[in-house]
Amino acid sequence: MKKIINTPNAPAPIGPYNQAVLIGNTLYTSGQIALNPETMELVTEFIEAETEQVMENMKAVLAAADMTFENVVKTSIFIKNMKHFSRINSVYAKYFNEATAPARETVEVANLPKYVNVEISMIAVKS
Repeated sequence: MKKIINTPNAPAPIGPYNQAVLIGNTLYTSGQIALNPETMELVTEFIEAETEQVMENMKAVLAAADMTFENVVKTSIFIKNMKHFSRINSVYAKYFNEATAPARETVEVANLPKYVNVEISMIAVKS
């Protein structure tokens, strides 16, 4: 049976979806963009701040399911400009232990919701 995960500590969904769905021990998150959950304003002054807001939003969603980044087994990163990859990666790396980091793909896309520069989704498993 699926359990819907929502938290006020991450941006509220702006469409017909939830922040995450828990099925058994597996959590599937929706993509997070750099919306500040308190103001619902975008954090886009520079790519590092944008990526940090995305990761903090994801941290809140994971916490709402009683998980942490250590539970993450797969991430998907969608970026508007592959030239930003190293800057995004430097922020992303702060949230994971390199030895136990999840599998990942990074894909450059033509556009993202609200014309942001980065969106990240995750799959996490509670053991």
